Amino acid sequence: MARLHRPRVPLPSGLWLRRCLLRKRALTAALACALYFFFPQVNLSLRSQITPSGVLNGSFLNAGSAVPTHSNVVYVTLKSKRVKPAHIRGTVRPKLRRKVRRTTLPHSGPPDGAEAEPPASSIRIYSRSPPPWLSAHDVGTVRALAGAKVLRVRQPRGAPWPLLVFEGTRPEEADAACGLARGPADSVEVFAFHLDRVLGLNRTLPAVSRKLTFLHNGQPSPVVAWDESLYPGGVSLTWAEYQRSLQQRCWIRNVAPKLESGCSAIHHYEWSKLALFDFLLQIHNRLDPSCCGFRPREQDECHKAGRHFERSQGDDVRLANMVRRRHDPRHLVLTVNKGYFDRNEDNLDFRLLEGIKELPESAVSVLRSGQLREKLLQSLFVDQTYWESRGGRPGIDKIIDVIEQRAQILLTYASAHGVSAVPMSD
Repeated sequence: MARLHRPRVPLPSGLWLRRCLLRKRALTAALACALYFFFPQVNLSLRSQITPSGVLNGSFLNAGSAVPTHSNVVYVTLKSKRVKPAHIRGTVRPKLRRKVRRTTLPHSGPPDGAEAEPPASSIRIYSRSPPPWLSAHDVGTVRALAGAKVLRVRQPRGAPWPLLVFEGTRPEEADAACGLARGPADSVEVFAFHLDRVLGLNRTLPAVSRKLTFLHNGQPSPVVAWDESLYPGGVSLTWAEYQRSLQQRCWIRNVAPKLESGCSAIHHYEWSKLALFDFLLQIHNRLDPSCCGFRPREQDECHKAGRHFERSQGDDVRLANMVRRRHDPRHLVLTVNKGYFDRNEDNLDFRLLEGIKELPESAVSVLRSGQLREKLLQSLFVDQTYWESRGGRPGIDKIIDVIEQRAQILLTYASAHGVSAVPMSD
């Protein structure tokens, strides 16, 4: 039998298929445009369901809940915009090179029970230059405090904290790299140093956070730079005498005050810088040692027995912890910065601001600029140990929240009491 041959049906070419697809897409786009003009209430929802190729998602066509209950109401769900965090300058870690392992000769160990090996510095400066408010001396000092090898530990006269003597220096030298090892509860010293530099006051000593295996069980603790030239005496003023000296504006334009003026050796502008700094951190042990300006808590030092009588005699209470350098008696050095971040806004110590009529213009400009947070983040990021001990970025942000709130309260107080911002260069 002869085999029957089925006639061949020509298959559609690729060009013909592409044309069909294009026609379908054109019809779909036309349908969308018609819905756009004739049914504006579904405009936003429809546009959000069109794919980049112009085809409607099937889920949108099948969803019965997409139709609004009222003709003039459109339900649109938008994704929340991601809040961009404050930019921290110079925090991009460079590419790490392959480390070469080096063998070291054995040694007999450091004297006086100091640490056996020098730790790597925890100072993070990845950009070509550090933050501009940190001087070259600041950077060199914090690097030494954070990573220099501890040779021995001494107990300096008149200081309750041990003195760390680092390799290659002697404490009696003018630029000696030594540091006072404070306790873990004094970590505010590190924050105080960076806040002081950001505000342009430059009145604190450099401080870093460091872990020492032979102190405080290796907990992160502040190490504050040692300054042999500090002179804690020479300024003895009661609260009443301090208020009178503020009215005299002592040493303005470097004019020597009269003997009967009651002025001390401290320049008038130093009190303004001190008041601003102590208010932001709520440090009361200098201008208000008896806690007359706020309600002390049980854990506060001034809640001890005997201080209640002093509070009733507020005008006769003497200022405390007024430190200067021997070669610079006009300017204060802010040491022992015991601040509080947990004090409520309704219990702030406004006594610290009494009698102050001027504030440093450089510091006020930073508080008003809205850049305080960004600058503090950049500065505090340098100290990796402190940054991590505070819980990283979330913990640091909480502390800065407190400082920003107090800054706004300070600016409001200054505006209400006629306190002006004036240049106060050294």
